[in-house]
Amino acid sequence: MIQNEIMQRVAKQLESAFVGKADFVEKVLITLLAGGHLLLEDKPGVGKTTLAVTLARTLRCSFGRIQFTPDTLPGDVTGVSVYRAGDGTFTYLPGPVMNQIVLADEINRTSPKTQSSLLEAMEEGQVTVDGTVHALPRPFLVIATQNPVEFAGTYPLPEAQLDRFLMRLSIGYPDREQAKRLIALSLGKDSRQQAEPAADAGELLALQEQVRGITVSSELANYVIRVAEATRDPELFALGASPRAMLALLRAAQASAFLEGRSYCTPDDVQRLAAPVLCHRLIAASAVRGKEQTVERLLAEQMHKIPVPH
Repeated sequence: MIQNEIMQRVAKQLESAFVGKADFVEKVLITLLAGGHLLLEDKPGVGKTTLAVTLARTLRCSFGRIQFTPDTLPGDVTGVSVYRAGDGTFTYLPGPVMNQIVLADEINRTSPKTQSSLLEAMEEGQVTVDGTVHALPRPFLVIATQNPVEFAGTYPLPEAQLDRFLMRLSIGYPDREQAKRLIALSLGKDSRQQAEPAADAGELLALQEQVRGITVSSELANYVIRVAEATRDPELFALGASPRAMLALLRAAQASAFLEGRSYCTPDDVQRLAAPVLCHRLIAASAVRGKEQTVERLLAEQMHKIPVPH
């Protein structure tokens, strides 16, 4: 249950576009408050682009969109330096990444070289063009979408880039009742254009600062460490959770506690968010994959063995 008044207003606007998806909306807000980035992996047409546009309008944030294709170049993302013949100087022309909320649409449709152009922006909040560093605006959120890997013409994201997304989420198809409500709401209007501002960038930055102050006990920190260590068993995982992943899980737990009006984290926060925060960073060992074990199931089994602190 969302307790923060500002986030309640933001959630209301998002839920008008994503009918019956309260849990999904809550995880989006957790990613936002934790200062992370979001990877949406789902089938075409379920609302991935709508989320980014609606969120930008609701938060009064600048919005940039990158439609990735096989011929998209790194400069199309970061911007380029243009030579001015009149005075012999170079001028930086910003790319779409120089916005507060950036939609990286169908990121797995472009080449690895272009995919990697987002790495510096996502981790360090800056881009370097021709040796000059340009700071990105704050807050800064990348919402990347990708079609499932079995779809034709895709380039799987490298592990280094997957590790920079706080969460990977799927929206999923609506059930019949949700579909009826969605049709009723959308007839005659565009839900993205109907979204009303509910906060601004300054308010969001202040909330992110409050989230960082949420108490994490030593027992809970040790619990998160043990969860990360459980994913590093070479017999089960070819790639386990990195230190960045461990910290991401803690930040997400803090944001979850903040949304619920608590000043401290609980094991429930960690357990509920472990899968969306960790699973896209993990790779099952080849012997286990042969038994059709998914990383979600392996993670759940490993966490079940870890004593939960009181």
